[in-house]
Amino acid sequence: MSKIVSIHSFRGGTGKSNSTANLAGIVARYGHRVGIVDTDIQSPGIHVLFGFDEQKMKYSLNDYLWGRCSIEDTAYDVTSVLQKNVGKNSKVYLIPSSIKARDITKVLREGFDFNLLNEGFQDLLTALNLDYLFIDTHPGLNEETLLSIAISDILVLILRPDRQDFQGTAVTVEVARKLEVPKMLLLINKALPALDFDALREQVEKTYNAQVAGILPLSEELIQLASSDLFCLRHPEHPFSQVMDKVAQMIMQR
Repeated sequence: MSKIVSIHSFRGGTGKSNSTANLAGIVARYGHRVGIVDTDIQSPGIHVLFGFDEQKMKYSLNDYLWGRCSIEDTAYDVTSVLQKNVGKNSKVYLIPSSIKARDITKVLREGFDFNLLNEGFQDLLTALNLDYLFIDTHPGLNEETLLSIAISDILVLILRPDRQDFQGTAVTVEVARKLEVPKMLLLINKALPALDFDALREQVEKTYNAQVAGILPLSEELIQLASSDLFCLRHPEHPFSQVMDKVAQMIMQR
């Protein structure tokens, strides 16, 4: 049965897109068919991790939302990012948002049909025979985010060990519970290695009464990569990648 996985954070700068791409890549490498939709239409960026630029995008999610093409036309096969140790059924499809300034300003000015976006998610699951559809959301809470959360089978909330993140995450957790999301996981990112991770986990789980799927250490190697690749697939033995693998396995649990 297909599952929709939304990756969200209340504030920007949490590493949401990087986490989405890496989690999706790990899940695909285990032999699953995976789609990734960039619904951060106002500030798209996940395409960079897959080596995509404007010249490679014939159609984007924006074109579908404006009735210029079908949702399948916006899906690009990027399975090559997995490179090696790939399962027999492994597939990765990327549905990017436009990075053209005029398209971004049009969204900000005119908005789009949220019901059509939901229909597009369902059509992707069927047309591409997906096991998992990952949604890279826009930070904060708006109509698009609420829709993504509401239709999700799994919600992964990313936060940093930061007071502003803690406060914003509390609001999102409350909303997710009201929307009755079946499964919610917390992922703490950019934690300084000097922190007591066990104490941090206990504090966050007690605060939100929700499971912490993993704590990602602040990684200089990841920063040096500068979003030019999927770190976890290139460095699977790295502590960052090991945590991500455990989170991916929690997502895949039936």
